[in-house]
Amino acid sequence: MSFSEAVLDFWVVLLCALGSAVTLGLALWQRPWRALLADTALQHRWLAATVAILLMWQLRAQAVDWLVLHLTFTALMTLVFKVPLALLSNTLVNVAMVLVGRNEWSLLGVNILVTGIVPALVIVLVWRLVDRRLPDNLMVFLFICGFFGSALATLAGGFAAVGLVLLGGVDREAVYLAQEYARFLPLLMPSEAFITGMLMSILLVYHPGWVATLNGHRYIDTK
Repeated sequence: MSFSEAVLDFWVVLLCALGSAVTLGLALWQRPWRALLADTALQHRWLAATVAILLMWQLRAQAVDWLVLHLTFTALMTLVFKVPLALLSNTLVNVAMVLVGRNEWSLLGVNILVTGIVPALVIVLVWRLVDRRLPDNLMVFLFICGFFGSALATLAGGFAAVGLVLLGGVDREAVYLAQEYARFLPLLMPSEAFITGMLMSILLVYHPGWVATLNGHRYIDTK
């Protein structure tokens, strides 16, 4: 879920922009471009994934002008490339959506927050739980992170968008419609979970080294 037109109070938009800027600054502080410059194959995979996500974002359901339902793929990008590159990709996609006239510039920070930062934070928490608390089993990693984690991250991003409208919506109709849209958020979970889980399954079978969050020694070499 993302915003295509401004329906939020200025102070909410400003806080989201500041929060997104700080988070992106912390991500860039990790210097993710060093890995890209050092690995040409990683460049190709990351750029191809970013372009593919941009194209997939064109498939969207929009019953009202200002609110859009679509898959985000942030959980998948976070699992495959880790947070800094995933957020950089999400930012580029959101900027591209502005440039093609889909979204407004003023909502860039808001959309990065609800489609990138919140889902990435949730999937990282799920991944940390699996990494530290659950058995060293590849299927556990796949199903908890790939399927359950991606569904939970999608739901969290959608509820974040609805929460922003409830917190700082400019009119009663926007608040009412956001509440109605909240009922459809669970419908996005199976789609996001299925696509993420399917692609993760393929990667774990054929190219486990491409999944940055996978500890190959722990899940594969010791078996």
